[in-house]
Amino acid sequence: MDIIKVFGNNVKKYRIESGMSQEKLAEKSGLHRTYISAIECFKRSISLENIQRIANALNVKTYKLFMEKNDNV
Repeated sequence: MDIIKVFGNNVKKYRIESGMSQEKLAEKSGLHRTYISAIECFKRSISLENIQRIANALNVKTYKLFMEKNDNV
């Protein structure tokens, strides 16, 4: 499991499901749009604080951002 890819894929999945653009997610989480893009493109590691900010902005439990597709039940 590549945790950066799992996290990036899940951020993108939940963002799209919620109908948010990268810009809107960035605004809601207090981060920059290019930072969100880098996460979704697997080019960025991320701090625990920012993980929580993104989870809150997406309105999902934090652990769900780390679950591989087969684990999402």
